[in-house]
Amino acid sequence: MSPLPTLNEFFTSCRNDTFAKTLLYSEVPTYFTWNTSTRKFQCRKQGRAAQGYLNLYSTDALGRLYTAHPNNAECFYLRLLLINVPGPISFQELKTANGHVYVTFEACQKLSLLENDAYWDTSLADASNTAQSKQIRTLFSIILTRCFQANPKDLWKKYKDYMSEDILHRMRRINANSNIQFTSNIYNEVLILIEDVCLTIANKPLTELGMIALNRSDNDIFDRDIQRETHFDVNELQTFVRINLPKLVLEQRTAYDTIVNAISNKSCGLYFLDVLGGTGKTFLISIILATIRSQNNVALAIASSGIAATLLDRGRTAHSVLKLSLNMQGVYKVPDPF
Repeated sequence: MSPLPTLNEFFTSCRNDTFAKTLLYSEVPTYFTWNTSTRKFQCRKQGRAAQGYLNLYSTDALGRLYTAHPNNAECFYLRLLLINVPGPISFQELKTANGHVYVTFEACQKLSLLENDAYWDTSLADASNTAQSKQIRTLFSIILTRCFQANPKDLWKKYKDYMSEDILHRMRRINANSNIQFTSNIYNEVLILIEDVCLTIANKPLTELGMIALNRSDNDIFDRDIQRETHFDVNELQTFVRINLPKLVLEQRTAYDTIVNAISNKSCGLYFLDVLGGTGKTFLISIILATIRSQNNVALAIASSGIAATLLDRGRTAHSVLKLSLNMQGVYKVPDPF
C-alpha cells in the first residue's frame, strides 16, 4: 500500500472529522481501517468503545511509518513531523509552526523536535584549542556524515576560520604577504577538502549533508573520481594476485582468463557468472579487480545492493556510482557524465 493515498486521506479526515483531528498519523489504524476499494479510512466496527465518542472503537493495531535515515533529510523530517503533529489537514499545515509555514527541517526546529548541536559544538571547540586545521576538518566531516546535527551550517560558520588556518598561512607564505586575511576563495578551498573526506566516508557531497554548495569545477570532480579509482598500492595488489591466482579451480581460471584477455585486447564484452552461492564468485571477482588495478587501470566495483558492495574492495552500489533514481521506471537514462 503506497503511503501517499493514505496520507492524503488522513489530511481529508482531519478536515472533516473532529476526532481524526486529535490523532497522529501513526494512531489512525487504532481506530480506522483502510478500504482498498474506496481508498478511504472507515471506522472500526469492533473493539473497545472510545470514551466520549459514539460508535467509535479502538483495537491494539499499530501504525507503522517507513523509516528514514537522517541523511535522507526531507523524508526524515517529514516523518518526524508526522509522528509528532496531530491532526494536520495538509502538507502546508504540517509544516506550520507559530503561525508560519517553514520547510520541514525548520518546522522541526521551531517545534523543538530536534536536539541542539551543543555536543558537536563542544567537540569542535575543544578541537579548535588543540588540533591542527586538517584534524578539525576531519572531525567536522565525521560529524557531517556519521552524526545527527540540527544545523551544520551554523557549526561551519562558527569554526570555519579554525578549519582554514593552514590554507591562510600557505597563501601568506606563497604571496610573501602576512596581511592576507580569510577570503571566500580560502573558505571554498576548505569546503572542497571537507567534501573530499565526506565523499570518502559516505559518498555524499556537502549539499546532501545540509551544508552550503561550493564552487567546484567539472574538471576537479573528474580528477577526484580518477584519483579515487587509481590510488592503490600496486605492489600489494600484485602480491594478492600472485598468491591467490593459483587457488582458482578450472572453471574460475577459465572465467578469469576470458575476462582479463578481453580487457587486454580492448574488446567489449558482457560476462555473467551463473553459479550457486558460496562457490567463489566474490573471490574470483576480487582477483580480477586486483589484476586490473595492479596494471594502473580503472576497475569500478559496482553491486546492486549495499551488502553486496561491501564484499568487494572499494565496492559501491549502482545507485551511488551511476546516480540512479531510487524509484526506477521501465526506462531510465543514466545522467552525465556516465
